[in-house]
Amino acid sequence: MKKIAAYTVLLFLTANTDVFSQKTINKDNYTSLVQKEEGDLNQDKKNDRIMVEMDLKDETRPLRLQIFLSQPDKKLQLVVSSTKIIESQYPVNKNGKHNGNVIPDFFIEEGKLKMLTDIEDRKSTYEFRLKQNNFELIKISRVLWDGKDTTFETEIDLIAKTKIEYEQVTGSDKLLNKKKKLIKVNALPKIQDLSFSDLEQY
Repeated sequence: MKKIAAYTVLLFLTANTDVFSQKTINKDNYTSLVQKEEGDLNQDKKNDRIMVEMDLKDETRPLRLQIFLSQPDKKLQLVVSSTKIIESQYPVNKNGKHNGNVIPDFFIEEGKLKMLTDIEDRKSTYEFRLKQNNFELIKISRVLWDGKDTTFETEIDLIAKTKIEYEQVTGSDKLLNKKKKLIKVNALPKIQDLSFSDLEQY
């Protein structure tokens, strides 16, 4: 009886493993290419690649960011894959409604990875630096227009641990109501650990 019981448990575990394996294999449905960007991120004078893809089989329309870096053998190696940093187009908490925002745009500028978001008319730019195959968030810039002639702007430097806020009137270089304060940063956040809601908290 003990042998039969042990065999039954083993069979059950094996069956569960097979089911799990199949789910893992079939889980990758990010087949719709939303954006592909190329440029040199690791300073080797070869093109690296950023890809944003959508899962059309999932009704929430989740998105995945992947970053590939060029290697000495001229091949591209996947170093980042995140399904958290971009909000789904139809989040579960919105009960089938669109999140109301455009899909973030990723681009490469002066060797830095930048992510541009437009959430409720507030444009934010997140700048990441590459360090030991990790992309660390180092700067955040935000602009909110009042619909008339004034913008409310924020500059956050996570390395200097500073946050500067000010207002600016269209056509003027003068910064109004400028405020600077120190912020607490224990460690620079890595792109694969950040969710879209994490970014909004800064």
